[in-house]
Amino acid sequence: MPEKLSQSQIDALLHKMSEGAEIKQEPVQKLKEYDFRAPRKFTKEQLKALDGLHETLARVLSSYFSSVLRIPCEIEIVPAEEQRFYEYSNSLPDNAMLGLMNLSSSTNECDETTIMVDLTASLGFQLIDRLLGGNGKGLPPDRSFTDIEIAILHHVMENVTRRFDDVWKNSFNIDFRLDQIETNPRLLQLFAPEDIVVIAMLEVKIGGNTNTITICLPADLLEQTVDRFSRRFNKVKKQQDPDQERMKKQLILENVCESELEMKAIFDEFTMPLHEILGLQPMDVIPLRKPVNSDVAVTIDDVMWFTAKLGETKRKKAIKLNNIVEQTEMVTNGQQSADSPQQHGA
Repeated sequence: MPEKLSQSQIDALLHKMSEGAEIKQEPVQKLKEYDFRAPRKFTKEQLKALDGLHETLARVLSSYFSSVLRIPCEIEIVPAEEQRFYEYSNSLPDNAMLGLMNLSSSTNECDETTIMVDLTASLGFQLIDRLLGGNGKGLPPDRSFTDIEIAILHHVMENVTRRFDDVWKNSFNIDFRLDQIETNPRLLQLFAPEDIVVIAMLEVKIGGNTNTITICLPADLLEQTVDRFSRRFNKVKKQQDPDQERMKKQLILENVCESELEMKAIFDEFTMPLHEILGLQPMDVIPLRKPVNSDVAVTIDDVMWFTAKLGETKRKKAIKLNNIVEQTEMVTNGQQSADSPQQHGA
């Protein structure tokens, strides 16, 4: 509909309204709200790349918790979100277990800053229960941490910091160091309330309980490093050079060909009762089910690949390959050998 109506169009509308006719209106397009006071600093692709970095961190932390707690631990990532710092700090409970990690770089890849890792109080109490010999299945107490419990979790947080350092070292020359442990988030003043931060969340499943680990990353840190791990973790389909692809396949094939496999030549197989085996003596004859000139089955890692003839060369037993077993024949022979009853002789 044009922005201005002519007099004839206005008269037509008034005439329709007087007759009670319905006026069709074009559907209003839904508009997405945008806050110009806090513009988004990172794209969805950049946040997905950050999720790729934390997928590696989740696998490393899962292995660490499983080994130290002697119980299976599964960690899954939740897509990262961009928030203001006051929105994140207001969502934290009064009783929390926060680890403040100091970041520094000897090559000036990023400015010195601090990130915050929240283990949540319920996860902290579950870790303490398992480390002190409990089953970790009880309800977490509604109280603050004692000095002894804080000392135990300080040791856990130091190990978590080392995992952060190992994962980030794959892409950046950044050193992580645990600065302090804080249990009252209301006393923290790391960033200004209006500062932009990125919140990454890890969902931790231990012994039937589900808890979360949240990582608060300042926007300044990500602005200096996001491009590098975006190139590392984003999966971009590129047209590969055919010559390079052929050389890559040839290199892989050469490395695979150097691997060692167990090769067996089996003339016949049979079963005997144990009392008959114990009664065997030298010079006893055990009749087989196959003639002497029958083919020998050649297996590689217990899978039949060839048939061969048994013979001698230079006074040593030898076999001569005479046929390659097709894949369909392998399956058929395997099913027949499994279905058919085995015989034995004495």
